[in-house]
Amino acid sequence: MEVYGIIFALIIGLAVGFFIAKLIERKNASNLIKGAKKSASGILKEAKAEAETLKKDKILQAKEKFLELKAEHEKVIVGRDKKISDAEKRTRDKESQVSNELARNKKLNAEIEASKKEYQERLAILDKKEEDLDRLHRSQIEQLEVISSLSAEEAKWQLMENLKGETKTQAMAYIQSSIEEAKMTAKQEAKKIIINTIQRIGTEEAVENCVSVFNLESDDVKGRIIGREGRNIRALEAATGVEIIVDDTPEAIILSCFDSVRREIARLSLHKLVTDGRIHPARIEEVVGKTSKQIEEEIIEVGKRTVIELGIHGLHPELIKAVGRMKYRSSYGQNLLHHSREVARLCGVMAAELGLNAKLAKRAGLLHDIGKVPETETEMPHALLGMQWAEKYGEKPEVCNAIGAHHDEIEMTGLLSPIVQVCDAISGARPGARRQVLDSYIQRLKDLEDIAFGFKGVNKAYAIQAGRELRVMVESDKVNDEKASQLSFEISQKIQTDMTYPGQVKVTVIRETRAVNIAR
Repeated sequence: MEVYGIIFALIIGLAVGFFIAKLIERKNASNLIKGAKKSASGILKEAKAEAETLKKDKILQAKEKFLELKAEHEKVIVGRDKKISDAEKRTRDKESQVSNELARNKKLNAEIEASKKEYQERLAILDKKEEDLDRLHRSQIEQLEVISSLSAEEAKWQLMENLKGETKTQAMAYIQSSIEEAKMTAKQEAKKIIINTIQRIGTEEAVENCVSVFNLESDDVKGRIIGREGRNIRALEAATGVEIIVDDTPEAIILSCFDSVRREIARLSLHKLVTDGRIHPARIEEVVGKTSKQIEEEIIEVGKRTVIELGIHGLHPELIKAVGRMKYRSSYGQNLLHHSREVARLCGVMAAELGLNAKLAKRAGLLHDIGKVPETETEMPHALLGMQWAEKYGEKPEVCNAIGAHHDEIEMTGLLSPIVQVCDAISGARPGARRQVLDSYIQRLKDLEDIAFGFKGVNKAYAIQAGRELRVMVESDKVNDEKASQLSFEISQKIQTDMTYPGQVKVTVIRETRAVNIAR
C-alpha cells in the first residue's frame, strides 16, 4: 500500500510539474506575442513616417517637374508667337511690295501705251517718207534709162558680168598661188617623211641564189652519198627534186634547185643522213619525208616569230603560215619575207609620221605580198589573191584594200593604201635589192614543171640542170613502159610549142614498180 501511495504521489507530482511547466510556457508565449505586437506597431509607425516623407518628396519633385514643363511650354508658346508675328510682318511687307509693284506697273503700262502711240505715229511718217523715196528712186531710174539707153535689168546684168570677170581673175590668181604653195609644202613634207623613214630603217641587201653548199668533214663521205652505182644520189634527187653536184670541190657538195624549200629539205635531209651514217634509198625516203614535215612546222614557227617581232596581234593561223612560207620565196631575187618585214617597218614609221594607225599600217605592209605564196598555182594577180585571203580570214577593210591596191589593180579607198604602195617601192628600189632576170628564170622553171603536171599519170616533176632537164616521175599503175616513152615525147613537144628558151631541154620520164610486204 505504501508503494501505491508513493507511486500515486509521484504521479501527482509529475502532473503538477507538467501543469506548472505549461503555465510557464504560456506566460512566456504571451510575453513574446506582446513584444512582437509592440515591435510590429513600432515598425508600422516608422514605415508610415517614411511613407509620409517619401510622399512629400515625390509631391515636391512633381511640382518642380510641372514648373519646369510649364516654363518650357511657355517658352515654346513665346517662340511660336514670335514666329507668327514675324510671318505676319513679312506678309504685310510683301503685300505692301505687291501693291507698290502694281502701282508701278500701272504707271509703266501708261508710259508704254504713250510710247506705242508715238512709235505708230513715227512709223506712219517713215512709211510716207519711204514711199516718197521709192517714187524719187523710180523717177531717177527712168531718167538714167533715158540717158543711158539701157534698162535697169540690162545695166544690172552688165555690172554683174564685169564683177564676175574681175572676181574670177582674182580667184584664179589666188587659187594658182595657193596650189603652188601647197605643192611646194607637200613636196617638202613628203620628201622629209620619206627620207626620215628610209634613214630609220636599215636592212641588209637581199642576195638570193639557186645553189646551196653542203660542207663535209671529209671527202670519204662523198662515196657513201653517191652509193653503189649511184643509187643513193639518184634516190635523193628523186625524193627531193634537187640536183646534187658532186665534183672535185674539197669537202663540199653543191645542191642546185630554183625552189628554196626543196633545197632546204635536201640540205637538212643530207645533214641527217651523214650524221646518222645510214645512207640507202629506203632510209633516204624516210628522212626526206620527216624533214618535209619539219620544214612545214618551221614555216609556222617563222611566221609566229615574224608576227611577234613586228608586234602584230590576232593574225589568223593561215595568214601566219603564209608569212612563214615567204621565207622560202623570192621576188625578183629579193627574199620575200625580208622584203615584207622591211615594208612593214617602213609603213609603221611612215604612218606614225603622218599621225595614222602605225600597228594597222605594219599589218598591211607585212601581208601585202601574201598572194605570192599560194599552195596551188593560180592565174590571178598576187595583189588580188592576197586581198581575197585577207578578206577570208577577217582582216579589216582598210588592210584588205591596201593589199589589193598596192599595184593599182583596184581603186585605193584609204590612207593606208598609198603608204603601202610607196613603202613597197622604197624597199624594192634599193640598189641590189631585186634582179629581174633571176625572177623570170625561176618563173620559167616553174612553168616547165607545170607543163609536166598537165599530163595524166604524172606524180612528181622537177626542173634540174638550170632548166636544161625536166625529170618526171610517173605512177607505175597508170603509165606503162610504152606510155612512158610516149609521155616523154608529148611533154617535149608541149615544151617546144608553148615555151621560149635558149638551147634545148631534156625530158626524162622515170617509172618504177615497187613490191612492198611486211613480215610480222
